[in-house]
Amino acid sequence: MTENLDNYRYKTLIPIRFSDIDAYGNVSNTIYLSYFEIARLNYWKEIVEWDWNNCGVILGRSEINYLKPITIDDTIACYLRTSRIGNSSFDVIYVLVKITSEGEEICTTGKSVCISYDYSNYKSVPIPQRERQRMIEYDEPGLITNTN
Repeated sequence: MTENLDNYRYKTLIPIRFSDIDAYGNVSNTIYLSYFEIARLNYWKEIVEWDWNNCGVILGRSEINYLKPITIDDTIACYLRTSRIGNSSFDVIYVLVKITSEGEEICTTGKSVCISYDYSNYKSVPIPQRERQRMIEYDEPGLITNTN
């Protein structure tokens, strides 16, 4: 998993809610997938401009690497990029950072396998060409593994 932030163009701030905090004052480990989801949806809206009326996306798998705790007092952001594109599935990788006066500290990394999905027929479908091209163009063709 890439942790070099220079390889990421997309970054979005993530709000920490009081309900995200566990009894020890840290963000609960169950919340990190929600943070990835916020970043992913922002990326799809702002960059990929995914046409939800044409095709949906479902989550096939997610993984999280917890490196440092996040607390309610922290300001955090998520870097995200598409790292692999197949026929109907693609991988998105994430880096959650804590923004401090000294810079950014990497707290968590993750990866999701996303599947282009036709909800009306309940099956995976090829990634729409327009969305595929926008991911490739935005996230540097040399950094994306194409598995077609």
